[in-house]
Amino acid sequence: MFKEDKLTLDSFLLNHSSAYHAALAAGLVEYVIEYVNLYDTKFITLISYLGAALMMGGDVVRKLAMITAAENFDHIVQSEKANNHRLVKHGVYSLSRHPSYAGWFYWSVGTQILLCNPVCTVLYIYASWKFFNERIEEEECHLLRFFGSEYRDYKSEVGVGIPGITGYTITPEHEAFLQQVKQQ
Repeated sequence: MFKEDKLTLDSFLLNHSSAYHAALAAGLVEYVIEYVNLYDTKFITLISYLGAALMMGGDVVRKLAMITAAENFDHIVQSEKANNHRLVKHGVYSLSRHPSYAGWFYWSVGTQILLCNPVCTVLYIYASWKFFNERIEEEECHLLRFFGSEYRDYKSEVGVGIPGITGYTITPEHEAFLQQVKQQ
């Protein structure tokens, strides 16, 4: 859709770590064990519908993020600012600084709720939260370098969209640097 020339399997976050593959396997194992041993109580329709809604909502948010950012969207965290890179603050980005990550977070948790996997629901919440907390902190460090006070102001106005994740913490030294850049 965008930047197709840079699109690889790595772009889809499907092979980013052995922990991710372990989580997929754990979800499958929990489902099979509970299905075989607890079939009569495994499926709770309302909970499955909630999981499906969370998955669909998360997927829609992620796709809206890609469409809204268009050429500014990249599947890989960028450490160098491209000449045409602009800070996107409209559309779904007015509700979340990282809607693609938030959408993926809710989608992944929704998969386990849909399957009525209580153990893996908790594990997916933890693992996804940890992954995105670290990734967002890294990415925001670059975004502050790229966009300076414009990103700082945006950061103070719009949340991440994942509970408990605040992103990169601006230190007093970084704030002084941003003020210095703003004056130039």
